[in-house]
Amino acid sequence: MKTIIYNIKTIYTSTEKPPVKGKNMSLIREIHDPYIIIEDDIIKAVKTGDYHKDLSDSCELYDAKNKIMVPGLIDSHTHLVFAGSRESEFSKKIAGVPYLDILKAGGGILNTVEATKNASFDELYQQSKKSLDQMLRFGVTSLEVKSGYGLDLQTEMKQLKVAKKLNENHPIDIYITYLGAHALPKEYKDRRQEYISQIIADLQIIKNEKLAEYADVFCETGVFTAKETNEILSHAKALGFKLRLHADEIDSIGGSKVGINMQAKTLDHLMAITEEDMDLLAKSKTIANLLPSTSFFLNKDYAPARKMIDKGVAIAVSSDYNPGSTPSENYQLTLQIAGNKLRMLPAEILTASTMNPAYSLDIHDIVGSIEVGKKADLVLLDCPNLDYFIYHYGINHTFAVFKNGKLLVENQRIVGE
Repeated sequence: MKTIIYNIKTIYTSTEKPPVKGKNMSLIREIHDPYIIIEDDIIKAVKTGDYHKDLSDSCELYDAKNKIMVPGLIDSHTHLVFAGSRESEFSKKIAGVPYLDILKAGGGILNTVEATKNASFDELYQQSKKSLDQMLRFGVTSLEVKSGYGLDLQTEMKQLKVAKKLNENHPIDIYITYLGAHALPKEYKDRRQEYISQIIADLQIIKNEKLAEYADVFCETGVFTAKETNEILSHAKALGFKLRLHADEIDSIGGSKVGINMQAKTLDHLMAITEEDMDLLAKSKTIANLLPSTSFFLNKDYAPARKMIDKGVAIAVSSDYNPGSTPSENYQLTLQIAGNKLRMLPAEILTASTMNPAYSLDIHDIVGSIEVGKKADLVLLDCPNLDYFIYHYGINHTFAVFKNGKLLVENQRIVGE
């Protein structure tokens, strides 16, 4: 099957070799008045001029109607699979009730853990699929998905199996992370090492079942220490898991150093990262995965993105979609918050939502940019230019989404619905 997408106003894409660091994140290629030739699911050519010379009898044409085009967006930190929601806590949060008090009353993460344990596989699947469809409408074509709302092997595996099934059935490509070390279950309050040993034992089972490619730990005050994080991730790495790491969200307790030393794919959150750790991160190939929607929703400080960029760090921007701190599937809003609150330039944000997250998921050879030989994961935006995409915030700019060369979304509606 041959498809030509024509009448594109401008293509915007990073073509830098990843990880794209520091000032190089703003190096974006602009191609004006182009057309794209797709054969099956691969970009065969990116040309300018008259497309008619490339027409053939079996060729399908798609009129981009003078919209701009970017690569399919890649959200590399989400907690997609969970049950229920937490709107019952919203008024308390706004009124200033401390999170620990909400937690003591059975709310917070314990609320979601209980709901997820009680939910059936089908209930989790249907709720997650609904969110995936929303993400697709916002131009997301690849997604990282974590477990972490089970805190026991049975429920964690249920989450992972739901993610695996969604990856088989849904057009968005899903990359799965085991996050058993998301919190300490209340029944293990005085038996920390016993729970850590259980996580380590569970890693082997999850590896044998081929349920996750990555392992993650929440390294933070009141959760897991740097020493405990190192112990868990060392075992995970020995089993062949690739590593991701929640670090420096509230306090800097050594998580960044653990992740850098272990060559983690990403360090995520980083609102409290130190200057010393920024310098170490800049020398590494680990991606700083920043989550500005979480800061926005929780009214917390934002990660020091400009300082990281000035130091030469490679940055990705992700949604952190979850019921407690980012209950929104609008990844475009996350990118717009990155502009307004992280002070990132639109070109830097494009790199941070395409090429760098692709690198963190080891898929940069096949997606993440609009280049010949890569898969045709493409998004047409109803915007006059890239700056407008970030400037005009809070709405869905998607005009069309192509995944593997197939039109899936048009006028913000999933084709066939």
